[in-house]
Amino acid sequence: MAFYCTTMLRIALDLAQDDPAYDAMASKFFEHFMNIADAMNTVGESGLWNEEDGFYNDQLKVDGSTIPIRIRSLVGLIPLLAVEILDEANLEKLPGFRKRMQWFLDHRQDLSEQISFYDCAEHNDQRHLLAISSKERLQRVLQTMLDESEFLSPHGIRSLSKHHEAQPFHLELNGESHCVAYTPGESDSHLFGGNSNWRGPIWFPLNYILIEALRKYHDFYRETLTVEFPTGSGQQVSLSDAADAIEARLSLLFKVDASGSRPTEGRCKLYAERADFKNLVLYHEYFHGDSGKGLGASHQTGWTALVAEMLD
Repeated sequence: MAFYCTTMLRIALDLAQDDPAYDAMASKFFEHFMNIADAMNTVGESGLWNEEDGFYNDQLKVDGSTIPIRIRSLVGLIPLLAVEILDEANLEKLPGFRKRMQWFLDHRQDLSEQISFYDCAEHNDQRHLLAISSKERLQRVLQTMLDESEFLSPHGIRSLSKHHEAQPFHLELNGESHCVAYTPGESDSHLFGGNSNWRGPIWFPLNYILIEALRKYHDFYRETLTVEFPTGSGQQVSLSDAADAIEARLSLLFKVDASGSRPTEGRCKLYAERADFKNLVLYHEYFHGDSGKGLGASHQTGWTALVAEMLD
């Protein structure tokens, strides 16, 4: 929902440049974002941030009680997607929205922490960053996301941390036992009402949006924020470089390697040996979290075709 609000806010602000009527719409989405961010960032039963894990956890509400679901999954990475940069020069053209935002800064100090401000006098550059995560929390989440023993695979970001391969999540509820474990390929469980394939595979749409989000963060923080890539390597890179590196790993799914085949082909000799199959590349729905083998539907051009932009 927060990602939706930032997306609609950007659209409304762009439209308001030509039509002031959209100013009120932008203000409404801004207000929604601030309240959602506040609810998510609260520590404890009422919020999603887990200070001990340095991660956003889902919650289960049962009979008035709150059960934290301490699973390291894409659920904890999605808050990073809700990010937008507001340029002060453009805001000056929207007095209604500018006034509403300033009201939050002045009168809702409890919410104003969700807005970062960057003032570069040298370049006359004043910008605001709307983001669910503060700079410190962003760094903590990225430390986990960019860890090769957690989310970072040779071919992109996994949907579930590899941490849960050795340490599955268990939940006892109403006399039933439930378990979520890292499964890099096809799911071995029908929990959640169907074949749940979000136990470790790589999904292109979420990876793509994560990469775009990292580039937005870099556009704001620039060289004042670097991350270790991969975590534990000792190599510090900018968020833009981290985004490029993830994009490169995703692209490797479709590139011919030293063995003459592509990871997405699953080492099938048919593609490597037959001339009429060598350039037959399928757009799989998702990919094995360790090997990169294509899984699910083989014609998912609705999102896996995003690789064309990456390769370009």
